[in-house]
Amino acid sequence: MKKLILLSLCCLFILAATAQDAALQRLENSPRHHEWVELEVGGKTLYNFVVYPEKAQSTPALIVIHENRGLTDWVRSFADQAAEAGYLAIAPDLLSGSSPEYDRTSAYPTSDDARTAIYALDPEWVTEALNTVQAYISRAPACNGKVAVAGFCWGGSQSFRMAANNQEIEAALVFYGTAPKEKEAFESITAPVYGFYGGDDQRVNATIPDTEAMMEAAGKTYEYVIYPGAGHAFMRRGVEADGGKANKKAMKKAWKRVKKILSSL
Repeated sequence: MKKLILLSLCCLFILAATAQDAALQRLENSPRHHEWVELEVGGKTLYNFVVYPEKAQSTPALIVIHENRGLTDWVRSFADQAAEAGYLAIAPDLLSGSSPEYDRTSAYPTSDDARTAIYALDPEWVTEALNTVQAYISRAPACNGKVAVAGFCWGGSQSFRMAANNQEIEAALVFYGTAPKEKEAFESITAPVYGFYGGDDQRVNATIPDTEAMMEAAGKTYEYVIYPGAGHAFMRRGVEADGGKANKKAMKKAWKRVKKILSSL
């Protein structure tokens, strides 16, 4: 019995390691140009992972906002996928300078430590950081001046907040994140907001009716899709070997929708 338990634990560990390695392998094998860009925000150095598409002309840019565990390899691999689809991508590490000890996500000892630091961030600094990123990438020679934003979980909520705080973005893609609570926030939104939600994520989905009502009352565009059977974080879980059929199906469908939205900019 003990041998069976140990064997099961080993299998789970191998699957988890394989899932973590998949994103890193994509990054290491990518033919696209990757670079780190440093921006000064409120006295802190903000580190940004940038991926360039292999195209002859300037393209729209996509700001990729990470989950509540910081700028992980998976988030960077999503940016690489966006560039593979033909778009300039930039993924800011919003844990930059968040601690005297740890200057970025990769410096934190564990993902739990990173998550704790994420929820201690000053919302006003996050807004300033994202606005700085938008201003920077919109002026990049490889960008045609159009910028969209996509975020996941905590980052999904930040994507919705950015729509309310930055009138320069062309679209906000919100993956299983919630809307701002303040009524006045909806009034300042100018870009269309596109929601991506898992059918089995009721914690987030319970907020959709109120969000829809508030966006409609403010005369704003809010279009969302709920993917049956998919859970929270289905975009990340969908690439894992043991991520589940519903998550994998939702991830593939969501990617098609992402490309369609970006192609319309």
